[in-house]
Amino acid sequence: MKVLYAFQGTGNGHHTRAVELLPLLRSMADVDVWVSGGGMNRSFDVAVDRRFHGVGFTFGTKGGIDWGASLRALKPLQWVRDVRSLDLEDYDLILNDFEPVTAWAARRQGVPVVGLSHQAAVKHPSSPKPAQPDRVAMRVLKKYAPADAEIGFHFQRYAPEIRTPIIRRQVREESVTCEGHVTVYLPAYGAQALLAVLGQIPEVRWEVFSRHWDMPITKGNVRFLPASSDGFLTSMASSNGVLCGAGFETPSEALFLDKPLLVVPMKGQFEQQCNAAALASMGVTTMPEFGPQSVDVLRAWLHESKTIAVDYPDESREVLLQALEGSKAPVLAGRTFPA
Repeated sequence: MKVLYAFQGTGNGHHTRAVELLPLLRSMADVDVWVSGGGMNRSFDVAVDRRFHGVGFTFGTKGGIDWGASLRALKPLQWVRDVRSLDLEDYDLILNDFEPVTAWAARRQGVPVVGLSHQAAVKHPSSPKPAQPDRVAMRVLKKYAPADAEIGFHFQRYAPEIRTPIIRRQVREESVTCEGHVTVYLPAYGAQALLAVLGQIPEVRWEVFSRHWDMPITKGNVRFLPASSDGFLTSMASSNGVLCGAGFETPSEALFLDKPLLVVPMKGQFEQQCNAAALASMGVTTMPEFGPQSVDVLRAWLHESKTIAVDYPDESREVLLQALEGSKAPVLAGRTFPA
């Protein structure tokens, strides 16, 4: 069976799932790997056969998306050319993790697509949503990378076709300790904004990771560190808590490692607002934004030090077998794959 695995290069969760799923998938099928978004120079921990500019967004430094930079990075004509020029005739199936170029090209050519993504679970009617609906954002989420059938991943199994997170083996095998620091990953905030708040709690050692700097810098009780999957995991596994955005990968791993968790959803990012609603329903502490008003919430969270029990079994092989077997059905359109 010839399979194309395509994933979104923006953000970390899609990449992390690819790292975990591809070795298993290659034992089941002949696989090519394509990626779009995330910048053409971004390096990945999997061998990529083909890259596209795609569609993504750029983090700002004030808690949200830098819409100016994101719009400047758009290349709509290139996207249309890529969709129209792809030849997918050799593939029996596309496994798609929220990657729009191959998803739309496959729709044009009648090649079956099975979506394997967190977004598939976020848009599911049974998944938690913020109190304030965003119909435009939901429509974009539904249309961005169309699939004939989908398996979604979320913090809990809100429906039979929603699985719990794919936790990478590195995390499952990591030793867990508590060495007194708090690990921070808030990529939508700049160093000054972070220091202005974290510096007001001098009794805590903060280890802050970001792509905004490339060498360690210590300012008082705050240590700024370059984004590194290994360094970040070591810090998180040995921390007394994790303060991060309301993405999917980092909160999932923090919950799996049994760490107190506090999340701050990005402004104007509907998916993160949905994630925050889901985490809040589980008892995780959330803050609408990060700023001077956050100090009291941070202190209360540090004092409480509450963990949330989760059960995230390794279902990677079952997910892939389900997708490969289900794709052989004569009619895929509109279907999902209940476990």
